[in-house]
Amino acid sequence: MNIHEYQAKELFKKYQIPIPDGGVAFNVDCAVSIAGELSGFPVIVKAQIHAGGRGKAGGVKLANNLSDVKKIAKDMLGMTLVTNQTGPNGKKVSKILIESGVNIDKELYLSILPDRASAKIVLMASLAGGMDIETVAEETPEKIVKVYVDPLSGIQAFQLRQLAFGLELPSPLMRQFSTMVRNLYDLFVMNDCSLLEINPLIITTDERIMAIDAKINLDDNALFRQKEILEYRDVDEEDPLEVEASKYQLNYIKMDGNIGNMVNGAGLAMATMDMIKQAGAEPANFLDVGGGANAEQVENAFRIMLSDQNVKGILINIFGGILRCDVLATGVVEASRKVGLSLPVVVRMEGTNVDEGRKILEDSGLNLITATDLADAAQKVAQMAQA
Repeated sequence: MNIHEYQAKELFKKYQIPIPDGGVAFNVDCAVSIAGELSGFPVIVKAQIHAGGRGKAGGVKLANNLSDVKKIAKDMLGMTLVTNQTGPNGKKVSKILIESGVNIDKELYLSILPDRASAKIVLMASLAGGMDIETVAEETPEKIVKVYVDPLSGIQAFQLRQLAFGLELPSPLMRQFSTMVRNLYDLFVMNDCSLLEINPLIITTDERIMAIDAKINLDDNALFRQKEILEYRDVDEEDPLEVEASKYQLNYIKMDGNIGNMVNGAGLAMATMDMIKQAGAEPANFLDVGGGANAEQVENAFRIMLSDQNVKGILINIFGGILRCDVLATGVVEASRKVGLSLPVVVRMEGTNVDEGRKILEDSGLNLITATDLADAAQKVAQMAQA
C-alpha cells in the first residue's frame, strides 16, 4: 500500500525524524491559513499524489507570499498532474502540502528496503541526492553506498558509521545522522514497510539534517496488524477495479492489454501472462484468485475482468487443488449469466474434479471454449487476439 508524502511525514514526526514545519490542505483557504501560521516565507506548495517526479511536472512550487500561495493552490488543486510515473492519464490533485522553506547546503539520498537475495534489509545512501536514483545506479553506481542489516540482530553502530562515511559527513553531524537512521530503521521494521525513501535528505546551512521528502510503501500482507496505518489508505489514488477486487480478497492488478486472465497461483499467473504475449496479445490484468477461492470469489473475479472495457477475450488457466475445477466452473457460469457474457472465453482446467468442471461448462450453453492443455489454450488465445 502506498501512502502520501504528508502521511509519511506524520510517521517521521512520530519517530522523531526532522522534517520541515507544515500541514496538508484540501482547499485554497486552508492552504493560505497554513502558510500564514508558518515562521515566514518562502514556503513550498507540493501536490500530493501517489507518484514521483512531481517537481519536474509542475507539482512543486515556491511561494514568496500569501498571494502566491493562494494562486498556486487554486491552480494546483483539481489539476491533473502527469509525471513519468503516473502514465499519460496522470492523477488528479485533491490535496497539497504546505511547508516552510529551508536553506539547503547539500542534498543526499537515503532509502531502506528488503533485499530478497540476501534475506536482509538493505540501506542505500548516495551523495547524488535530488536525482533519479535509477539514473545514478545505471550511470555512476559507485556513488551508491549499500549496508546490509540482519533483521534478527538489527542495525549496528558500525553500520551507521559506514553510511555516514559513505556520505562524507563531517564529524559534528555523525551523531545526529546516526540517531536519525536508527529511528528510520525502527519505523521501517515496526510498521512493516516495503520501502522507505528520502530524496533528498538535506544538510542545511546551519548544519542540521532534515528530510524534505518522504516516500513509504507498506506490505499489503501485513496490514491486518497495522490498523492505524490502514487508515492512511487513499482509494481515490487506486484503480477502481483494483479497489473492487480488494473487497473480495482477490490479487488483481490492472494492465493495459486486451486479454483478461484468471489463474490460481502467482507463478501460474506470470506464466499465463507470458503465454498471452507469446500468442501475440497483451495481458489486461494480473489476477490470482488463490488456492482457496470459492464460487462467489470466482464469480466476482470474472465480473471485475469483464467490466474492463479494454478486454476483448479472457483466458482462464486453473490447476485444481484446493480450488476444485467444478467450483471454478460454477463461479464462471454464474458470473457469465449475470453480466450477459459477449466475449470469447478460453478455459483450461486440470486437477481435482476436472471432468465435472468441464461438464458444467459444456452444459451451460455459454460461449465458453474449453482447452485441453496449455498449447491448445495458447493457440486459441492467439485466435482471439487476431480476431
